[in-house]
Amino acid sequence: MKEVLLRTVRRVGTSGAPSDVRIVDGRVTAVAPAGTLDPSDADTDVVEAAGAWLGPGLVDHHVHFDQWALVRRRVDVSACDSAEATADLLAGVARTGVADRVLVGHGYRDGMWPRPARRALLDGVDPRLPVVVISGDLHAVWCNAAALEHFAPLVGRTLVAGDDGVLREQDAFDVTGALSRVPDEVLDGFVADAVEAAAARGVTRVRDLEMVFGLDRWTRRVQAGTDGLRVDSGVYPGELESAIARGLRTGDVVPGTRGLVRMGPFKVITDGSLGTRTAAMTDGSGVLAYAFEDLVAMVRRAVDAGLVPAVHAIGDRANTLALDVFEAVGARGTIEHAQLLADTDLERFARLGVAASVQPEHAMDDRDIADRYWAGMTDRAFPFASLHRAGAELLLGSDAPVAPLDPWVSMAAAVGRDRDGREPWHPAERLAALTAWRGSTEGGRVGVSVGDVADIVLLEADPLATSDSTTVRSTRVLGTAIAGRFTHRDV
Repeated sequence: MKEVLLRTVRRVGTSGAPSDVRIVDGRVTAVAPAGTLDPSDADTDVVEAAGAWLGPGLVDHHVHFDQWALVRRRVDVSACDSAEATADLLAGVARTGVADRVLVGHGYRDGMWPRPARRALLDGVDPRLPVVVISGDLHAVWCNAAALEHFAPLVGRTLVAGDDGVLREQDAFDVTGALSRVPDEVLDGFVADAVEAAAARGVTRVRDLEMVFGLDRWTRRVQAGTDGLRVDSGVYPGELESAIARGLRTGDVVPGTRGLVRMGPFKVITDGSLGTRTAAMTDGSGVLAYAFEDLVAMVRRAVDAGLVPAVHAIGDRANTLALDVFEAVGARGTIEHAQLLADTDLERFARLGVAASVQPEHAMDDRDIADRYWAGMTDRAFPFASLHRAGAELLLGSDAPVAPLDPWVSMAAAVGRDRDGREPWHPAERLAALTAWRGSTEGGRVGVSVGDVADIVLLEADPLATSDSTTVRSTRVLGTAIAGRFTHRDV
């Protein structure tokens, strides 16, 4: 029997009266007034919490974990406000000689640049060195001529870009996938570091929607000792039949992972993104990846095999299409992003049993781009409160590496709709702290009770006590545990 005794904690969602909490073999078995529970034996792990706030562990409902781990090793260009500044930054890195075979930058957002990207700028960084810059939303990559030539055999076709050197959507995804092919031991080391960082922010579970099926990679990692997160690993259309042939169903626990790895959803992308200006809009602009009939057939195939659909939709046309697919199939699941919605579609989420899996920090990153490219429509952009009022279930996440894998960043953007000292953007769409908290926990839990699996977080302050975004972003996490086993501890 493994026992943990938390002394003098205050439970989120209660009056805050101090309690002792006993955890035995990974479950909460007792809650009593502070000072009334004693260790069962000498081996009990006694944690003197000194009034820390105890809550359920946090969940990031949408990540690309391998990409997040890799991005932490790439050149951050997100602060560059022009194509020229981006190229200058990369040229400085190239002069240091640290780029071995390919120089990779990440995080460019060109929607507000005064002049567009140009391939010649990256050619000037070093004409012999392949240079690739991945957009902040992952839907575009900006390449020099050497990079286009370098990646063509790796993706199995000639890569054609215009004078801007930008590849979009599937071409971009394929180049990003090729960049991710690093030796297992290298990538697993990067992932292990990223797992520790996530645990340090209170995360106990992620829904990993990496574009290459990751179930076997996560099994290998857990068996090698990277066990700081629970992971639900999703599958995309290209590997759907393989997952079905293996008999995998959403929620299945993978043997040999100590319950940490489960089969995730079936992820399908219907359109592009706001930042790359490929979101499918009702005015006919943007990109639709599939015809309606093909989407219905694909989603029905997945649902019949026991896989829950997670459908990417950014533009209002794409979101209407995604809801139409759910209605035609008669399935429940999630729409990932749901960034721009027709007013008539709000109530359909609840009626159809479709959850809105949203990434609030995207609203802060993209507010100026939305005001430019979705002018006159932003009152229905990132409509978190409207969805909540319509009865939709909200699931919060980061879409890391598009935004940081940090639930406090997501919750801060949800409750404040502000950042960097700017006025709140469409403040009517702010969420209450309780709603944001529910969207960031397992099954919408608020507090910790007897009988719960002890996936928990210890916090310096009550997360429900403030909606000040600056305070929320800087929340201090004192401890994180999975089934009572600490994955991060500062108490």
